[in-house]
Amino acid sequence: MTHSRPAIRSLLESGGLAPRRELGQNFMVDPNTVRRIVDLADISADDHVVEIGAGLGSLTLGLAATGADITAVEVDEGLAATLVDLTETLSNVHVIIGDAMTIDWNTMLGTAPHVLVANLPYNIATPLVCDLLDEVPAIERMLVLVQDEAADRFVAPPGSRQYGAVSVKIAHHGIATKVGRVPATVFLPKPNVESALVDIRRRSHPEAEGVEIETMHHLVRTAFGQRRKMLRRSLDGVVSPEQFADANIEPTDRPEQLGLVDWYRLTRVVQQ
Repeated sequence: MTHSRPAIRSLLESGGLAPRRELGQNFMVDPNTVRRIVDLADISADDHVVEIGAGLGSLTLGLAATGADITAVEVDEGLAATLVDLTETLSNVHVIIGDAMTIDWNTMLGTAPHVLVANLPYNIATPLVCDLLDEVPAIERMLVLVQDEAADRFVAPPGSRQYGAVSVKIAHHGIATKVGRVPATVFLPKPNVESALVDIRRRSHPEAEGVEIETMHHLVRTAFGQRRKMLRRSLDGVVSPEQFADANIEPTDRPEQLGLVDWYRLTRVVQQ
């Protein structure tokens, strides 16, 4: 069970609601897309799932049909009230009214492993995914629908045009794979961009042991802040010529030429 385009229009009208641009609200109106996402999420009745930006419940209802325990987070009180009504007979759905950027996730989710499955608002998708990876270890894997450009940055390999600080951060935390595109036509209102699904699975990188991760992120952000410059210029005053040599990093390289292990190696030298 999920919502069609006429059903979404009817729910909005009956609730006196309208999509809010400032919240990035684009409601999914294609049941086939919902089924595809649920299949890709690979969840079972034993799983704990968290959904962010649940809206009117198109994806929520599809996830609930698996029997998994669903925590549906929605910041818009009007939409959340409608979602509560729609799911009142579903004992495995729990609606939380709150801002995903400020919720105390660790208190709310506890230590049980969770899967994040969400159609994320474009305006918060990148910082939210990064924050959850940094701060909420209970979320062990993610299947997120984001703007196609953001998806490319999430999965970008070293040397590519899309590779940047976000790519390095996500690679540190896990393995990201772009698993499909979603056309703008499956949303109401129709966004001006295409979307893509990214699967992110946590894993511990053996080369990260002993690395001060905040130091690494500082180096990465500083370098990519001037990505067209050679490292000796973008990291001038941060990394000395001797440190580049000790880390076996060419100071004439640009940041996109360094892979994750290179950043680990440079960080170890700098943090000494």
